[in-house]
Amino acid sequence: MLAGAAGKFVRGSWFEPLGERRFDMIVSNPPYVAAADPHLARGDLRFEPRSALTDGSRDGLDSLRAIIMQAPSHLRPGGWLLVEHGYDQAQAAAGLFARAGFRDLVSIRDLAGLSRVAGGKIG
Repeated sequence: MLAGAAGKFVRGSWFEPLGERRFDMIVSNPPYVAAADPHLARGDLRFEPRSALTDGSRDGLDSLRAIIMQAPSHLRPGGWLLVEHGYDQAQAAAGLFARAGFRDLVSIRDLAGLSRVAGGKIG
């Protein structure tokens, strides 16, 4: 994760370098492609860093799980989390948000009409 606040960038594993800091909004485009997805070996994806595309998990959701579960302790009351997810992960992402206590859940479609961003507001 690379986060900017007041001109300062920090690097680390997801929320680890942020300590107790809280935000009004967190936006993330984590790796979400399943490790065995055949698309990883096709087209332009072959030239992307693999760690930018997949977290190595069977369903591609381990990074989303970590971010969604940890985000509430880094959001101010009423703060939003938005995450990009795979073309077939909208339902799974919405479930993760609901289980983590988010409300006012949203699903945002891309230009092709596919749900590609999930989000919600915390307490």
